[in-house]
Amino acid sequence: MALLKSDMAGEGAKVLPRHIAIILDGNGRWAKRRGLPRTAGHAAGAETFRRIATYCKDLGIDYLTVYAFSTENWKRPREEVEAIMGLLGKYLREAVETMERDHIRLKILGDASILPESLRGLIHETADISTHYEGFQANVCLNYGGRDEIVRAALRFAEDYRAGRVSTLTEDMFSGYMYSAGIPDPDLIIRPGGEKRLSNFLMWESAYSELVFTDVLWPDFTGADIDAAIAEYARRDRRFGGIKK
Repeated sequence: MALLKSDMAGEGAKVLPRHIAIILDGNGRWAKRRGLPRTAGHAAGAETFRRIATYCKDLGIDYLTVYAFSTENWKRPREEVEAIMGLLGKYLREAVETMERDHIRLKILGDASILPESLRGLIHETADISTHYEGFQANVCLNYGGRDEIVRAALRFAEDYRAGRVSTLTEDMFSGYMYSAGIPDPDLIIRPGGEKRLSNFLMWESAYSELVFTDVLWPDFTGADIDAAIAEYARRDRRFGGIKK
């Protein structure tokens, strides 16, 4: 990582993505390989998220978005879902205690309406704390689905159109109806765990994201894996549909 950090000055700073998004994959397989219950894998994955969020903040990344629980994940065994919700509650309670000290903003992306009341309260509390300062922001996609987000945005626009609050629609306007309104699109999306698909993650926002896949399971993911993904990102020729002269 020394090379990338030294390159952050001057011309080399261009290689650093402003926004990294990660699909947290491999917790269950990590646990299975060790003869542990899947819940142990999720606990290990939660610790990895803490480390990676701090690493990205120290590196100078502005935004980190992680896919923690999808709209489809409710299909998993009740015991596993309850364990994940418990871990999320634990993380949010810790965040309330440390966000202002560490200047980390936290935003939950997704439909929180069906989450346990205790989680909803913590989400509101962290959202309020996040308004107190500027700085690194971690976004946690919780009860989130990319297609669901687009449908929700379309319905919200339709309500505004019917009420006469808007009369036209552009891509920028539509982005304002998304959960991610005000957050720049991810420059780089990383998927650990060996799968090579987006799995309904940031379907609107990922239109021009660079994708990096790795076989490393999420609980084993380290800062060195972030470094490798950023190095790959720096080698990409990002033209956004145009050409470079």
